[in-house]
Amino acid sequence: MNSKNLIIIIIVGAILLLGGCGCSRYNSMVQQDENVKNKWNNVQSDYQRRSDLIPNLVKTVQGAANFEQETLTKVIEARSKATSVQIDPTNITPEKLAEYQQAQAGVSSALGRLLAVVENYPDLKANQNFRDLQAQLEGTENRIKVSRNDFNAAVQEYNGTVRTFPNNLFAGMFGFKVREGFQADPGAERAPQVQF
Repeated sequence: MNSKNLIIIIIVGAILLLGGCGCSRYNSMVQQDENVKNKWNNVQSDYQRRSDLIPNLVKTVQGAANFEQETLTKVIEARSKATSVQIDPTNITPEKLAEYQQAQAGVSSALGRLLAVVENYPDLKANQNFRDLQAQLEGTENRIKVSRNDFNAAVQEYNGTVRTFPNNLFAGMFGFKVREGFQADPGAERAPQVQF
């Protein structure tokens, strides 16, 4: 065997080794990318569940005499705005994620005001339909929190993979970019003031 053939064998071997390693790393990044998309779909599903509960809550509350119409209108408007903001799971940009979070924060704020106003209506609080809806909303809020945490964990694992060496070389070649996770709302680090 001459040196030319040996060099060719070494080059072909190196290419096969890098190709095999690259395929494995590429497939791993694809699986993690798909996991991030799936977790995002779960987040959207839980927010949709909350959005679907709101009309029933509003109808139940409207049955209470002299209930503040402005509060109900704000809840309906916030829900409408939140459902109009959609993000394609293949293109979750920081700007779109911030827009989505802001719309959902509007719903949370409107629901919080609604539930605070309800405190003045003992008959409504005693209504079984209202209590059931309130329990479902509380459960849904917990689901949303879990889904957002799962999404952030998937983003963290994916980002760790695409940023470490030598994966970052393959990630750059194949277009895998760092993803953005959910951030806390501004001011969320301060505990709310409770006054009696």
